Amino acid sequence: MFQTFESSLKHINKRAIILRHDVDLLPRNSLRFAQIQANLNIKGSYYFRAVPESWDEQIIKEIANLGHEVGYHYETMDTTNGDIDKAWDQFRTHLDELRKLTDVETICMHGSPRSKYDNKQLWVKYDYKTLGLIGEPYFDIDFSKVGYLTDTGRQWNGNKVSIRDKVNSSFNFNFRSTQDIIRSVNQLPDQIMFTFHPQRWNDNWFLWTKELVLQNVKNQVKRILIR
Repeated sequence: MFQTFESSLKHINKRAIILRHDVDLLPRNSLRFAQIQANLNIKGSYYFRAVPESWDEQIIKEIANLGHEVGYHYETMDTTNGDIDKAWDQFRTHLDELRKLTDVETICMHGSPRSKYDNKQLWVKYDYKTLGLIGEPYFDIDFSKVGYLTDTGRQWNGNKVSIRDKVNSSFNFNFRSTQDIIRSVNQLPDQIMFTFHPQRWNDNWFLWTKELVLQNVKNQVKRILIR
């Protein structure tokens, strides 16, 4: 039932939960996610940014060795201030560096919520499939058939605070909590992608509260930006 994004592109199960993890910060949290899943024989996809707060080569290799998919969480339109040619060059450089650590077949856009640049705009001119990549969720999943739930904004119903992590979906979910999702599991579509940001998840009370407070502040800023 659980699939990586890569495996779903090659053959999606009739009933499938595609597990995506955006490693924006605190990669050790992602490693803990990956270890728990591996102990349950579950595999997911982990997308690493090419920045110090995400890119930990030892953790990247550990997650790959656990049997999970590793991909590139790109943001080069932002980091090059919208210079599409420089963004393409930087994208290829980072992809090559990640491929020195493990196989990479898929990529995923980082939302860069404080940036005026949409990282997906790189593909207006260039084609990631020329680099041997087989997919990008925002382009290669039919969300009219596949459901989508994300913890963006530290909310399962965070559309009002999501700037770019949005899809054109046929499904209208409004879950307030993870328990709401669990209770409604039989009403979910047969195929669905879940996106997690593991830095938001913690069983340490102090760290959990810190993330809660910081994300609530960020959400207020996002609401202003979206207006």
